[in-house]
Amino acid sequence: MGALQSLPGQQEYIDLAEKTGFSCEQIGVLHKRFKQLSHNEETLRRDHFNEITDLACNPIRSQIIGAFFDRRNFRQNGEGTVEEISFEEFLVVMSHFRPPSLHMTEEQRESIRREKLRFLFNMHDTDNDGTITLEEYRHVVEELLSRSGALGKDTAKSIADAAMLEVAGISMGHMEPDEFYEGITFEHFRKLLNGFEIESKMNIRFLNMDTTTLCK
Repeated sequence: MGALQSLPGQQEYIDLAEKTGFSCEQIGVLHKRFKQLSHNEETLRRDHFNEITDLACNPIRSQIIGAFFDRRNFRQNGEGTVEEISFEEFLVVMSHFRPPSLHMTEEQRESIRREKLRFLFNMHDTDNDGTITLEEYRHVVEELLSRSGALGKDTAKSIADAAMLEVAGISMGHMEPDEFYEGITFEHFRKLLNGFEIESKMNIRFLNMDTTTLCK
């Protein structure tokens, strides 16, 4: 897939469009960016991402880069990480940041929401044990609030701190003294973020492009 050189509209692009939700034209744009990042190589490596200046100051830079090399994000039942990714794998990961279409049904929107939440959860579940820590949850909440643009960084941090303490009180308050807190599971995580409009908030702007525009 890394060798895609054809014009948008050929069967290979059509297959990728069906798999990711991007249009053939958008796939063409992303393919050009992929080739720029990889210096015309067939695959992308982690060191290629180190050249992206807009990503350098991102507080979750390592998690974002890691997400592109996490098998869970581009293969069903995938485990572990890879050292390099093809264009198709890059495109599948990018599709997690694509906002929903205005013409989607509620069922389709809910499916996308769940996929985005799973992706976000995986990004912080770095050891793949099925749980994230309270501190990691606080970081997720702070990031989502900061992206809304309505709150300052300090305000978002204060709310995130309060959210973490609330979860700790709920989660640990019902535990026996000899029980060990194992962390937040995905289903718990999904319920905790029920009030966040994750469908449109989760996007990235570090590839010299704005993924909020990548919708049909």
